[in-house]
Amino acid sequence: MPNSIAAPSAMPPSGPVPDAVGVGIPQFYIPATASLQERRPRTLKHGDSFALFDHNGDVSSGPGSPEGLFHENTRHLSHFALTIGGQRPMLLTSTLREDNAALICDLTNPDLMQDGRVVLERDLINIRRLKFLWEGGCHERLRIRNYSDRAQRLRLELTFAADFADLFEVRGSRRERRGQTHAPVRGHDTVLLAYTGLDGRRRTTRLRFDPAPVLLTDGSAVFELEVPAQGRAVLHVEAACNAGEPTRPVREAFTLAIRDARRALRQSSSRAASVTTSNEIFNEAARRSVADLYMLMTDKPGGPYPYAGIPWFSTPFGRDGIITAFQMLWMDPEVARGVLRFLADHQATEENPAADAEPGKILHEMRDGEMAELGEVPFRRYYGSVDSTPLFLMLAGAYLERTGDLDTLMALWPHIEAALGWIDRYGDRDGDGFVEYGRRTKEGLANQGWKDSYDSVFHADGRLAAGPIALCEVQGYVFAGKRAAAAIARELERPERAEALEDEAEALRRRFEERFWCEEIGSYALALDGDKAPCRVRSSNAGHALFTGIASPDRAARVVEGLMSPAGFSGWGIRTAAVGSARYNPMSYHNGSVWPHDNALIALGFSRYGHQEAVARLFEGLFAASMHMDLRRLPELFCGFPRRRATGPTAYPVACIPQAWAAATPFALLQAALGLRFQPREKRVQLERPSLPAFLDEVVLRNLRLGDASLDLLVRRHGDGVVVRPLARRGEVTVAVLS
Repeated sequence: MPNSIAAPSAMPPSGPVPDAVGVGIPQFYIPATASLQERRPRTLKHGDSFALFDHNGDVSSGPGSPEGLFHENTRHLSHFALTIGGQRPMLLTSTLREDNAALICDLTNPDLMQDGRVVLERDLINIRRLKFLWEGGCHERLRIRNYSDRAQRLRLELTFAADFADLFEVRGSRRERRGQTHAPVRGHDTVLLAYTGLDGRRRTTRLRFDPAPVLLTDGSAVFELEVPAQGRAVLHVEAACNAGEPTRPVREAFTLAIRDARRALRQSSSRAASVTTSNEIFNEAARRSVADLYMLMTDKPGGPYPYAGIPWFSTPFGRDGIITAFQMLWMDPEVARGVLRFLADHQATEENPAADAEPGKILHEMRDGEMAELGEVPFRRYYGSVDSTPLFLMLAGAYLERTGDLDTLMALWPHIEAALGWIDRYGDRDGDGFVEYGRRTKEGLANQGWKDSYDSVFHADGRLAAGPIALCEVQGYVFAGKRAAAAIARELERPERAEALEDEAEALRRRFEERFWCEEIGSYALALDGDKAPCRVRSSNAGHALFTGIASPDRAARVVEGLMSPAGFSGWGIRTAAVGSARYNPMSYHNGSVWPHDNALIALGFSRYGHQEAVARLFEGLFAASMHMDLRRLPELFCGFPRRRATGPTAYPVACIPQAWAAATPFALLQAALGLRFQPREKRVQLERPSLPAFLDEVVLRNLRLGDASLDLLVRRHGDGVVVRPLARRGEVTVAVLS
């Protein structure tokens, strides 16, 4: 990457690239050559490793396949398949444990033929595969049970390969040159696969087997097993990424690793408040969401950080991490603390146009794969998001409001000031009082809000907006971010700074109402383009103006009405762009699809302005959608087709599942419905205008922590309202209900 450039001038010396945003297909577009929804891969993650398997527990190689074992953005196994008697076993069941600790696949033998006759009838052999990830490795146990009335001699074979492809190659990027793939090195029970990248790093996959195979080649391990009648046999396999020489036998390593993996998941998720309700299907969805969130957490020096999603976004993203932490702040504030500290540690301090970095800017994305290290993609440390910086301020303020943790905020204050400095100096590129974006090089992301598709910002006639672009929601984030920084400044006894920030926020609110409101569409403009012409498009972005509180109450009511109209609300959720918009397409990524996290933030905005009936409709729609999803998981997004009786929502083919901010959505929706707030100074939990959607008659929240105290709380439907009752108190904490 180019060296950073110091810049004392008031404006960036290398301004935004003066091109029309979104012309052509962008460089880092994800080709939709294989549907994740069709494959419905089984997903595991731990730390900086993740894996996608098919339902048999195999990794199926082939063009467009996203499956594999990945570590630090490199695919360390691109093929791994089991056969019995030369045939693929038949699937019985395939499921993830409820806590996501392991994948369990039950398989059986097909009819095995020899010389035209059946030598082993189907369904006599059961193979149970248990797979999990731990500390850079994939561990597997295969239990083979013979249910026939005589001993069976079975030939099992595992075939394997490692292409060491960079994640961006797997996504579809083409490379003119690659590094060197080394010849496999074999022992009697071990194969070492290795690759040296163009970045000079040696990457390895060490496969170990127990018992030792009867035949071990560069790409296969063959086992001959004598399994007595009604008896069993056991195989263990370990695939370790970039590991040194092993110190324990394979079976012992498996036993210790699965114990530690389950213990770590229990310990991390035990921090969070728990939710149980009168609806068992919702309980299942909530348990899966918790399991997904804590699987996606990666421990960093400053605390836990939720990686964005699998497979394409299993890495730190600033925007995604902040929003996920915001959604689950009421249940586990430690996540927000970890996110804030990590992003503060990686805040930009210098200008680097190739990384869209400017002093004070908050990280967009971090990668450590070969292509990122070489600069073939700009995402090694990339800062091309316009909203991460004000969202960082919002989260800092929300964390203080939730916890009262002044020590953490004192340590973060220099980073808060740096973020405010970026907003005023670099964010407002033309001095008009709004924050705009424009990439600094042709390699950067063209659109830098959360809707970052090349065609996601457009005018009423369908023309793509030319930059620099001031997005609707970003002005709300800046407004709320400055108010949050003002509240922090007051707590840190900086009253003059607080007053100045409050004045700036109020001035922005007035400008926003004047320039963004579009009477003809009854909503706020999607954006202002580089000529300050409003994009008069009805979009979900306007709902974020309610989330941040920048909208006036009377206009907020009209925004709610528009978003919940048939053009905006599909019945499953609010569309990113309303039906009738020039570029509306329910199958698009951002121009008519439904994103759960987008809806969750909008629901929090509805709740802020007292529109609880709209919250309930949103909550019901998204819950109903989850009932049709595999494992009750809400995906990254789904299509915006209208809801029809007796059918589920239409899946989006390359949506990531699990995705952190989608997994956190049910908890943000619950907070919106209950109006849940925390007042640490008063040692009080507060519910403002609490309500329950029709599918919930009762909600129990346990382990609501406030400082050293905690609370269990019951909310139950009563007539047209609800009753709230504390079930248990530990320490000094009270409950208040405001109607």
